[in-house]
Amino acid sequence: MSHPDELLVGIAEMVESQHSSRMSLTVVVPGAVITGRLAPEALWKERVAEVLRDSEHLRRFAAAFTPPPGSGHPPPHDGGPTHLHFHVARILQGSFGIPDTGGMYRVALKDVSAWTIGDIGYTDQ
Repeated sequence: MSHPDELLVGIAEMVESQHSSRMSLTVVVPGAVITGRLAPEALWKERVAEVLRDSEHLRRFAAAFTPPPGSGHPPPHDGGPTHLHFHVARILQGSFGIPDTGGMYRVALKDVSAWTIGDIGYTDQ
């Protein structure tokens, strides 16, 4: 979408303002269908930084996801959210999701071509 769907932008704003990570969403973006729970950007960055800090080889990259010292929070965005931040998310591929346990994905709102409320999964039945 060259202009993000206003309803989807509104959902992203609510996730950010309420600091909630309970909203499940599935989106279609070029080359992928991603399903999972949305998280506020600050929480998403915090979780990514934790994973990176736990890795001996990737530890130094955690700084890119950490707010500046003393700020206590990331700087606010002017004009509202530009991305959706998924955690406990999977890329749907055939009859299963990758990874099984869920990953962390950042998706530009402008790249979403379709979406639906809810986390889509498959069963073997």
